[in-house]
Amino acid sequence: MVKQTKKRFVAGATCPKCKAFDSIMLYFENNVEKLQCVKCDYQESQTDKKVSQATRSSENVIGVFKPE
Repeated sequence: MVKQTKKRFVAGATCPKCKAFDSIMLYFENNVEKLQCVKCDYQESQTDKKVSQATRSSENVIGVFKPE
């Protein structure tokens, strides 16, 4: 049996790349939060917010995704 990922649209969201309105969907894949535009190939991802800052400070992290 294949587990399906629940995807939901973000009401009122505008794609930062193509500027399409109501085209952004949000879903989790392998404990990573992902945003994807259904109109273009725009994607963003963020690790689970439950990861502690203490753990992150010991990692070699270039940046942390924070949605606007």
